[in-house]
Amino acid sequence: MPSFDIVSEVNQVEVRNAIDQANKEVSTRFDFKGSDARVEYDGKAMTLYADDDFKLKQVTDILVAKLTRRQVDIRSLDYGNAEKISGNKMKQAVKVRTGVEQDLAKKVVKLLKESKLKVQGSIQGDAVRVSGTKKDDLQAAIALIRKSIADYPLQYQNFRD
Repeated sequence: MPSFDIVSEVNQVEVRNAIDQANKEVSTRFDFKGSDARVEYDGKAMTLYADDDFKLKQVTDILVAKLTRRQVDIRSLDYGNAEKISGNKMKQAVKVRTGVEQDLAKKVVKLLKESKLKVQGSIQGDAVRVSGTKKDDLQAAIALIRKSIADYPLQYQNFRD
């Protein structure tokens, strides 16, 4: 029975490289001279540090540019609130979303049921497996999901006949 998996992944190596490049650019730019602006990454979330709100925005822009250049989908970033730490210094947490969240997985399965396509969706951990009788139905399901869900980066893997 033909099937495929819907997943949401980011290349951790490319994220790490982009963060290293962003930190290098921040350390060499003149407008950040003497500043404590940097990006830290622990494998799941990033923390952006800057001296004030304006510099925090600049650090964010540099990071997004580096991630985009390395083909990391920036829709996988979930920005937290910027908060003040000692004095005027600012910090912002940015979570890197991986895996299809439970609410989104339920939305995808519901979308497939309502579409009247001859496919079934099942939630398997942080992925959604879609199976059907014909390859054409699966391709129509991929097109439907791409059209319906645009605010979350999804990849389609393990397409089997």
